[in-house]
Amino acid sequence: MIEIPYEEVLEAYFECRKNKRNTYDALKFEINYEIECLKLCNEINSRTYEISKSIAFLVQRPKLREVFAACFRDRIVHHLIVRRLEPLFEEEFIQDSYNCRKGKGTLQGIKRLQKKVKDFTENYTKPCYIAKFDLQGFFMSIHKPTLWNMLEEFIHKEYTGDDIDTLLYLTKKVVLHSPELCCVKKSSPKLWKNLPKNKSLFTVGKDYGLPIGNLTSQMFANFYLNEFDHIMMKKFKGFYGRYVDDFHVEVSDKKDILSCLVGMRKWLKDTLQVNLHKDKFYLQYYTKGCKFTGAVVKGNIMYIANSTVSNFIKAIHRFNKLAEEDPNYVVNNVDKFLATVNSYLGFMRPYNSYALRRKLVKLISPLWWKVFYIRGHFEVAACKKEYNKLKQLKKKLINNTYYDKNN
Repeated sequence: MIEIPYEEVLEAYFECRKNKRNTYDALKFEINYEIECLKLCNEINSRTYEISKSIAFLVQRPKLREVFAACFRDRIVHHLIVRRLEPLFEEEFIQDSYNCRKGKGTLQGIKRLQKKVKDFTENYTKPCYIAKFDLQGFFMSIHKPTLWNMLEEFIHKEYTGDDIDTLLYLTKKVVLHSPELCCVKKSSPKLWKNLPKNKSLFTVGKDYGLPIGNLTSQMFANFYLNEFDHIMMKKFKGFYGRYVDDFHVEVSDKKDILSCLVGMRKWLKDTLQVNLHKDKFYLQYYTKGCKFTGAVVKGNIMYIANSTVSNFIKAIHRFNKLAEEDPNYVVNNVDKFLATVNSYLGFMRPYNSYALRRKLVKLISPLWWKVFYIRGHFEVAACKKEYNKLKQLKKKLINNTYYDKNN
């Protein structure tokens, strides 16, 4: 049995901590990261590694969904797996799947849709209908034993590294793990009751569902639909694209897509145990516009969807209300506020949206302006130094570690 070298775990750690250094879990690990990485490496190679408790919580925007945040050391393991499998997956994946892939994303997805429509219509001179579909409760519908069998076969066939046994061990452990059996719930029970049963790992049943929030879940979800992607690309001659569980095809006649619906539903159900959403089926002429990945394509024009703008406004009003109700909320939750604002600003930046961003940012309450400022041309919201929780937390951890060592 070939062991994974310590240097590999160390490199996975450095990748994992990028943009993740503002959490207590990550900072605590960082204080003695060399020792912690060595300990993790020994556990992996001795097959004594156990997955730690996750934190489960609910997010309400843009819609209510369940998220599991893995322990930091478990995220390092996720990066170890991704480092080995991602290059192999990239050789298998179609060009037009955009989720959680380097050089791709929401902007790439909407640009490719625009190009496909332009190519299909031969520069808008021929008819084109856009059909858009959604998979119902996709992440919670993934059958873990089926996914593991697919991955095991793929790894044996494609992976040539000496540490294949360790890779199989870690991949199986992560795929078949049930985080809902050992986790800490952070959201209120009342809010959890509003979540449909087919949207939660706690209620979908044994052997089903991947935890939303894990890097491996995103990559494995792409792999799970890879065969379907290739079938669709061949069937529709390349006029197909997918982002997570949303996908689109371009046809010249409505009958071309309607005649395939039954076959698509059957293949997805029989092969992968997932279902097309009955209520989320869009079929319109291309000049009507098509919403995809939070934006809209309408001929040569691309613009941000009204629903995306509306969700940003709702988020601002929600944070304003919380700030008004609790004088301490702003200081204690500045990181959460900035993460939300920057996610929207980052999404909007590539579009011609300067005036819109400026207008929306001005809706933020003066209570929040005490702790943050705007950089650039309304591009990034940044925390003022005196309210930077990362620096405060790191200082506290270092002081506590120093105290523990000397007492």
